[in-house]
Amino acid sequence: MIKIGDRIPNATLTESVEFGEACPVSPTPVSVEEATKGKRIVIFGLPGAYTPTCSAKHVPGYVKHLPELKAKKVDEVWCVSFNDGFVMAAWGKTQDAIGKIRFLGDGNGELTKKLGLEIDLSKAGLGQRLQRFSMLVDNGVVKQLNVEAPGKFEVSDAATMLKQIS
Repeated sequence: MIKIGDRIPNATLTESVEFGEACPVSPTPVSVEEATKGKRIVIFGLPGAYTPTCSAKHVPGYVKHLPELKAKKVDEVWCVSFNDGFVMAAWGKTQDAIGKIRFLGDGNGELTKKLGLEIDLSKAGLGQRLQRFSMLVDNGVVKQLNVEAPGKFEVSDAATMLKQIS
């Protein structure tokens, strides 16, 4: 599993920030390695778009605390999930967060697996997913890491991350 001091592994995520008549336009690839170069980024990961805790608490908390995170010299906030880029964009739009937080899809679970944060939620009909977490990445290096126990939402929230960032 990823730990503080490690370089975030490179993986290709997908992102769409533009919308057509009915749905997001085709997502574009995002290289984690390239996108984290020279930036201070808070990344929070969650099991799935449109799920109750993710929609009601996780994303809204980061949107609410975005100005405070920016004041602590955070360049970007990313929301990553084991969903495709289309779903992530549509969800970001319903959360009124497109343009505030980057919604990045890990549809193949590439980053999820490289981080060692996959969780099997097959019993709930969800299959393989990303374990809920948050991390601060500075120029590609993990500086803070908070991984939730399965089914919990106690340490990966925006308020906890704010307290950890100097």
